Amino acid sequence: MTDSASNGIRFGRIAAMLPVADMARAHDFYADALGFTKTFQNGSPVGFMILKRDDAELHLTLQPDHKPAAFTIAHMMVEDIDAVHAIIRARELRILKGLRDKDYGLRAFVFEDPDGNRIDVGQPLKR
Repeated sequence: MTDSASNGIRFGRIAAMLPVADMARAHDFYADALGFTKTFQNGSPVGFMILKRDDAELHLTLQPDHKPAAFTIAHMMVEDIDAVHAIIRARELRILKGLRDKDYGLRAFVFEDPDGNRIDVGQPLKR
C-alpha cells in the first residue's frame, strides 16, 4: 500500500476541461445536441463555462488558438450509447472509431467534438 492509499485522503469529483476555440459553438453543441445545462460562466467575452447533465460535468475553457490533441482527452459513460451515436452522426461530426462491442466489457466509439476534441463514449455491455 502506498502512502496516499493509507493516509485518509478522499477525492471528490474530477471534471474534464475541454479547450474550445469558439465558446458559443461549443455551448450550443453540448447543450443542444447532448442536453447539458450551463451552470456557471465568467469573463466578458465568456472564457470559462461549466456544463452539467446528470452526474456528468464539463468545463469549457476558451483557447482561441486551440489545436486539438491527437489523442482522446475525455471519456463519457452513458446509458444509451446508440442514441448518442445517432446524435453525433446526425450532427455530421467525425467518428474516429466506430461503434463496437469491446472485449473489455464496453460498447464504445470515439468522435471529435466541433473543436476537434476527441471524446471516447462508452456503455457497459449487458452480460
